[in-house]
Amino acid sequence: MYYLVMVQVSSFEELISLIKDRLDIVDVVSQFVALKKSGANYWGLCPFHGDKKPSMSVSPSKGIYKCFSCGAGGDALNFLVKIQNREYKDVIFELADKFGFELPKKFHAVNENKNIKKDMLLACKRAAEFYHEELFSSGSDAKAGMELLIKRDISHDIITAYNLGFAPNKYDSLYKNLKKDFSDEILEKAGLIIKSNNGGYIDRFRNRVIIPIRNENGEYVAFGARAIKDGEAAKYLNSSESLIYNKSRILFGMDTAKDYIKEQDGVIIMEGYFDVISAQSHGVRNAVGSCGTALTPEHVKLISRYTKSRRIYLSFDTDKAGINATKRGSAVIKETLSAIGNVKQFDESHISSVSDDKYACEIRVVSPPQGKDPDEFIRNMGGDAYLEYAKNAPLLIDFLLNNTLKNKNEAKTPQEKAELVSQIIDILKDVNNKIIQTEYVKMVSGIIDVDEKALIKELAKAGADNDYHFRVQDSNRNVTNSSQLEIKAQKNLLSVFLTIDSPLSYMRLNELLPENIIRDEKLIIVKNTIDKISCTINNVRELTKELYTQFIEDDSLTQILTDLIGYSEAFSGLSADEFERAVRENISRLNRLYQEKEKKELQLMYKQVNDDEIQALKMQMQLRDKLKLRTGD
Repeated sequence: MYYLVMVQVSSFEELISLIKDRLDIVDVVSQFVALKKSGANYWGLCPFHGDKKPSMSVSPSKGIYKCFSCGAGGDALNFLVKIQNREYKDVIFELADKFGFELPKKFHAVNENKNIKKDMLLACKRAAEFYHEELFSSGSDAKAGMELLIKRDISHDIITAYNLGFAPNKYDSLYKNLKKDFSDEILEKAGLIIKSNNGGYIDRFRNRVIIPIRNENGEYVAFGARAIKDGEAAKYLNSSESLIYNKSRILFGMDTAKDYIKEQDGVIIMEGYFDVISAQSHGVRNAVGSCGTALTPEHVKLISRYTKSRRIYLSFDTDKAGINATKRGSAVIKETLSAIGNVKQFDESHISSVSDDKYACEIRVVSPPQGKDPDEFIRNMGGDAYLEYAKNAPLLIDFLLNNTLKNKNEAKTPQEKAELVSQIIDILKDVNNKIIQTEYVKMVSGIIDVDEKALIKELAKAGADNDYHFRVQDSNRNVTNSSQLEIKAQKNLLSVFLTIDSPLSYMRLNELLPENIIRDEKLIIVKNTIDKISCTINNVRELTKELYTQFIEDDSLTQILTDLIGYSEAFSGLSADEFERAVRENISRLNRLYQEKEKKELQLMYKQVNDDEIQALKMQMQLRDKLKLRTGD
């Protein structure tokens, strides 16, 4: 008999390095994708988008994969994290166990928590089964629960599909059922029981319809409990947060919706459990909901893993509370994704000249007519009608404007009209494209009968004129949102540090690169990380391996690193003189791109100076000084 000898590991970084040494990129990817060898590489259908022809290349020599359609890329460990949609630490701990690596001492508690979590998950699963069976019992309380569901047009098939249940109107039914197999500690940690006044334990939920909550992997982690009678103090009760349940990170219905979100490249976010159940069971399969909490940054990040375009439809109730939830939710989405670009603010079909713009996300609002909430609309009109409505859903900015303009007739006094204008300005000031913003101003000024120039001045006061200062300051900044040509040129230049057979040392390459030549925010992070690692590592293969480890939590940096490895091939096989000449040519090209961009910005700023004489004077003085710096006068 053979036993697996556990290998002692001193640090988390060493653990990752040892695991990576055991992972073969072709073996890992081929577990999920059928690969065919072509030349030095393997090719297959990319699993991260709806690939129709083999777009993903797997390179055994480089140890990476790269999709030339959707851009996904990384090493073997990154592939496992991405394909399984799991936290990277969970994947690492699982692989450590598989390969016989003992976790560093500071992670020993992980093993203990792992066993506790396992028991909690099993207890929740057993509780879900208990509640489900109780719903079909002959008791009068259970019948009342069943009647509530039937009134909402929830059939037996839907009840079975979502494992809906009923908590008996007794203090310890569940506790008695589970205590023979689980300790009080596990049941309490799982949120299934609570301490009573006399020191014993009672069931957390009683006389309520039970909605099991599963994580994205389909494991039971918590419960929502709906009151049988509408007059009760708390209409909904929810499980408390625990080791296995964090409501800020879990979206109801994600386990059944995730494949459809990928397929349709979009997600519909609803408020309530029954909204989601009704939607999914009527064919709106990409619907999810928050679990009794507002939308959080963690929810947005979870969604982003499944929709490449980050196309998000908000579908809340149409009352005032629902409108406020839409505003709060959209603000969270914009703030969370602001680092990667702007929110889509217009439909390209209307303005073809800007159809190539790239967006961090697209937010639309599905607001069914006649004031119905999503559940009611879908039950009355059907899933197809809802999908058709969603298909024509307005972008967030249009929804907010339309909702505000509904009140235009109520603004009769100058003060009321000023308040209406203030609300409109608050929406329009976030429009980044000045052409689009101008068109909105024209449209709105006509609708509310306000002078267009006056509206523009109010917009300027609210922050649009600050954009002039921003443009001047931005041209002095080293970190910019670069054009695609600039990004490509910067990547090409940065890739020289990852050329396997480079004849130039890291020190010589750094001497060749002018200060601040890399200006894109993400690429600066990569360059700074290369500088830090190169102090201790002078082997390109080890450098690349360590970079993937450093960027394991950031998919965008991982993709950039994979791109750089691809670009580096253009410098392979060059002599020292040829390599240096190629680097200098790339630097010159990049400087030309920067100068052309700055020239266009200067021209644009001159055009944007309008009636504001003080602003115009300040602007022209700043531009004059800037032009002097460029010409050397």
